[in-house]
Amino acid sequence: MPAESLIINSLAIVAGFALLIWSADRFIFGAAAAARNMSISPLVIGLTIVGFGTSAPEMVVASFASLDGSPAMAIGNAIGSNITNIALVLGAAALIIPLDVHSRILKKELPLLIVAMLLALILLIDDVLSFTDGLLLFGSLTLVMWWITRQALNDRNHDAMEDEFDDEIPSGIPMPKAIFWLIAGLILLIASSKLLVWGAVNIATAMGVSELIIGLTIIAIGTSLPELAATIAAALKKEHDIAIGNIVGSNLFNTLGVLAIPGLLAPAPLVEGIMERDIPIVFTLTITLFIMAYGFRGPGRINRIEGGILLSAFCAYQGLLYVTVTS
Repeated sequence: MPAESLIINSLAIVAGFALLIWSADRFIFGAAAAARNMSISPLVIGLTIVGFGTSAPEMVVASFASLDGSPAMAIGNAIGSNITNIALVLGAAALIIPLDVHSRILKKELPLLIVAMLLALILLIDDVLSFTDGLLLFGSLTLVMWWITRQALNDRNHDAMEDEFDDEIPSGIPMPKAIFWLIAGLILLIASSKLLVWGAVNIATAMGVSELIIGLTIIAIGTSLPELAATIAAALKKEHDIAIGNIVGSNLFNTLGVLAIPGLLAPAPLVEGIMERDIPIVFTLTITLFIMAYGFRGPGRINRIEGGILLSAFCAYQGLLYVTVTS
């Protein structure tokens, strides 16, 4: 690739990431403020709208990658984001401050994430992500969202996350301003995702790196930056349930929603490496998160040692991908 083209494509990726992070924040701000104005429970807003918003970058990027004929990048984005969320984001947050789990709803979501991963494993075991697989994943996401909303609405004992969400969700925002940021954030999300995918595909093609690897690394880490910022900020504010809940909710959306997109838009056989390397790793990390955070005899807790283990696992995985590319 000529130096000029490399610079242009690299700038497209950097600019795409920067706009993606900012537009996702504005989209969540507008959607949450609008829902607050409609007197929707802060717990419902946090578990649904905010949860969807933190995965919006992955969903839009996956859509453009699939439509541009790069379903492997979209699949890599979904799987790589889950790995990044658990190993890098939670690992870094727990290293800064140990994270405690008190929320009853969160403790119900953790085994649900295991079930979602099992479903994905069963559907992908034939090495094909088909249109039917996409429908089943997206239908499961709809059921999960219904269940989460029902749990939040029926919670009469005041879940531990409710006060944390109440403090974080914007209030007193005029409805026109909320709608403006909702629409503007969505438009910028679409534009920045298109720019990001364009630059990433060009660089992958020119350098001979597989689109799967680009999706697992650059795209996955970049689209997980909103989760990184939100989780560390929540940890520093001692909003531990939100910190872990952001990751559990995002990974549910990634597994059932983002992974469904390439199946719905560009069904194709899986490229080599997904079932042999990436799916076992993300499944192992999900089980590890469950063991650390569930709390079988009381509140769950991810301590600094466990945070260090998760970060080490992330570094080891990146090293494995590097060996894969250079071998």
